[in-house]
Amino acid sequence: MAKSTKAADGQLDLGGSPAPKGLKIISLQAENLKRLTAVRIDPRGNLVEIRGRNAQGKSSVLDAIWWALAGAGNIQADPIRKGQERAVVKLDLGDLIVTRTFTKQEDGSFRTSIAVENGEGARYPSPQRMLDELLGSLTFDPLAFARMKPKEQFDALKGFVPGIDFANIEGLNRADFEKRTAINRRVKELNAQAQAIAIPEALPTERVDDSALVAEIADVGNFNAQIDLRADRRTQVANSIKGLLADAQQNREEITELQAKIDHLQKEISDYDRAREELEKKLADAPPLEEKKDAAEVTRRLEEAKRTNALIDQATRRTQLQEQAKAAQAEADALTARIEARDKAKVEAIAAAKLPIDGLGFGDEAITLYGLPFEQASDAERLRASCAIAMASNPKLRVIRVRDGSLLDEDGMRLLGEMADAHDCQVWVEAVDSSGRVGIVLEDGHVASTPESRAAMAQAAE
Repeated sequence: MAKSTKAADGQLDLGGSPAPKGLKIISLQAENLKRLTAVRIDPRGNLVEIRGRNAQGKSSVLDAIWWALAGAGNIQADPIRKGQERAVVKLDLGDLIVTRTFTKQEDGSFRTSIAVENGEGARYPSPQRMLDELLGSLTFDPLAFARMKPKEQFDALKGFVPGIDFANIEGLNRADFEKRTAINRRVKELNAQAQAIAIPEALPTERVDDSALVAEIADVGNFNAQIDLRADRRTQVANSIKGLLADAQQNREEITELQAKIDHLQKEISDYDRAREELEKKLADAPPLEEKKDAAEVTRRLEEAKRTNALIDQATRRTQLQEQAKAAQAEADALTARIEARDKAKVEAIAAAKLPIDGLGFGDEAITLYGLPFEQASDAERLRASCAIAMASNPKLRVIRVRDGSLLDEDGMRLLGEMADAHDCQVWVEAVDSSGRVGIVLEDGHVASTPESRAAMAQAAE
């Protein structure tokens, strides 16, 4: 923020170099305009005080200047003095003479025309266009600046800081700020995800090879399946023996009934006995079955390996998230540095700029006066600052008008005169005062007294 201070005596310290010389009002003549009957004012000095009681024609003088220059669209509905048919205002600006005429129409409206001549009497073909090029936006209403919104005041004052593209800086900063906001949000998300992963302190760093354990479990299953198969076969043999015994017993019981079949049955019995003996011998010679292996221990170790590997994967993920958060934070820090660098360059340019008065500065999308928001300044301070800005805003036409001069005390009026001299600008100011001690006094639409007339009267009295 550009900083400025008040002068030691509490008054506004004039800043900046004097404005280049331009056009001023050498003479003003007006007839039948609003409350004016016939006036001629030949101002002396840069501060032209128009004084008098209320409703005596002070505002009409300032309006005469404005209407002469600003165009028909700015003229009030009834510019002609009541009871008159025609009004004229003539401004002698030295190199230019402006004459605007008002004529009343039958329907009560009025018609206006304007003529602009150079010092040699030649008329301009497009007089209003030429005058529009002379006028600044604040020329005839300095308090228009005070009435602007803070952002509008900020934009108006940027013209006094050359070399700085405020809009471009604001756009770049806004884009980087939005990008940095998104990155910072991502940093928080990544860190939150990383912190949500709980890792045991004694977790190994290397993953467990669980494929060997899976193969071992498969081998145990195959081994146990073979044991089950052999056990089933032995059960089948035992059941076969029981069946042969039952068949032999049945045959013996049938011998008495089927004597004719004895030989045949005896042979079958012998065959059965031999088969039985062979099976019994095989069963007797068979080695005992091995004990079944317990797969629960291997399964437990496999589950433990899976849990360990899952924790290692989580630790790896947390490390990745932390690295991503670190990289995102570095990007956000770089954006912050870019924003700060642009703001620093802007502040340095503002500090080096020649603002209209000391005390003006740039805040956040608003201007300041003595370090405080402009709108918090007193009415008199804002009036003086607005006048200074108006004086510096228009190098061509060095004339401004101040309608609210009553806001200024004696010191404020003196300071306004000093500012007018410092900026080589003619200030027409209106104030309620009929004492006749200072300024041009109007009474009932006429100039009652001027500094020159008062000086002449004083000399005659001597």
